[in-house]
Amino acid sequence: MGKAEVMNAITVYGVVVLVFMMAMYSLEGRHRRYVAMFALGCALSSSYGFASGAWPFGAVEAIWSLIALRRFLTAPRAAT
Repeated sequence: MGKAEVMNAITVYGVVVLVFMMAMYSLEGRHRRYVAMFALGCALSSSYGFASGAWPFGAVEAIWSLIALRRFLTAPRAAT
């Protein structure tokens, strides 16, 4: 695989994880599990940022991932 193909793969990965992250963000009000999935999306977006060479983006997304994980852990559980 050449450099162009690797960058194309990283770009496709970035688009997929960012769409996933934003979809989970939009669903957060429905159930706390979407907050956990948003945290995962932020972590995946962070990995994209570092892989693409945009380390500030990767660092900020890593922080958002931790914030979302904390929100998930402290969110009240739904009564069953």
